[in-house]
Amino acid sequence: MNEIDPIIKRLQENEEVTKKFHAVEAKILTILKFKDLFELLLTEIRTSFNVPYVWISMAKHSEVSSLIESLGDSDILKEHMNVIDKELFMELIHHNTAPILVNEDLKPYFKLLPKKNKFFFKSIAVAPLSLDGAIIGSLNQADTSALRFQPGIDTTLLEQLALKVSICLSNVTAHEKLKFFAYHDHLTDLLNRRILDKILKREVKRAERYNSPLSLVFINLRDFKKLNDTHGHEQGDNALIYIAETLTKVCRQLDIIARYEGDKFVIILPETEPQHAEDLMQRVESYLQGHPLETPKIKILLRFNYGIASLHDKSGNDPDLLLKKARQALVAKKNQPVKNNKKNHDKKVIELKIDGIDKKKT
Repeated sequence: MNEIDPIIKRLQENEEVTKKFHAVEAKILTILKFKDLFELLLTEIRTSFNVPYVWISMAKHSEVSSLIESLGDSDILKEHMNVIDKELFMELIHHNTAPILVNEDLKPYFKLLPKKNKFFFKSIAVAPLSLDGAIIGSLNQADTSALRFQPGIDTTLLEQLALKVSICLSNVTAHEKLKFFAYHDHLTDLLNRRILDKILKREVKRAERYNSPLSLVFINLRDFKKLNDTHGHEQGDNALIYIAETLTKVCRQLDIIARYEGDKFVIILPETEPQHAEDLMQRVESYLQGHPLETPKIKILLRFNYGIASLHDKSGNDPDLLLKKARQALVAKKNQPVKNNKKNHDKKVIELKIDGIDKKKT
């Protein structure tokens, strides 16, 4: 009887662990938001299984890592999530989809640790996560005990949990992408016109409430149709993406950038006087002159027209009138002469300007 007791006890423990895994799975399968999924998953594993350290690693440039920004502020995620170079990550897991248990030579696995939270551990379990058949990251658990995740122990439940998390990621990614593209432009990832109107109304009300300045800039590319006709729509798309990236790089975090339509963009500048908005656009122009869009065959020197309107000018505080006045200011500027960029960006390249397109000759 004494010989059977340890076996019975072990079976009871396994059954209890299995119940806990199923409870976690049941909770996460109904979630449709990244933030909720990761927060619940990390909390449940840590508390249900008494695991000291639980975190998520995501490979760079995966579909999920590109949507990480949509998670918003979360102390749990800041401390328990990191993004790692994909090649380095794949080397750590040996390109394997099965969970990995390690309690020796742990130094390479320190690279999986979140930057803001360095853990001390003596054993680790790394369970790869997949999206549409491709490995995108891992669910990691670690303990100060070297025996907790000792190689050779059964990883069936951990592998099952990783599979369920992967299914959840697929569902959540699809949901988050629908939500993201409802308010974002598919090409540039900037906000779209649909949400711009709502944000502009909100910012106008806020500026009125606190009696603070607000400026708006309306932008469109020069010779965009000619660029498409001469070099194809792919180069036109590249130009739009590059403009979006440039605006995002030069503007402040509190500025709101949207693609209005076609080659037109709008920037809402809270707490900004018209002269400061003008200074900003001069910086954008200067950046584009010094950093043309480079492609394998051509170097494109992008130029644009813009108009600025301020909340407290004669147009009044109506959001639609503010936008209209900025467009009118743009039209008024359109016929102004374009300043030529005489700077030689690459001494090894002879640049021939043709309607804003710099063709390379070696």
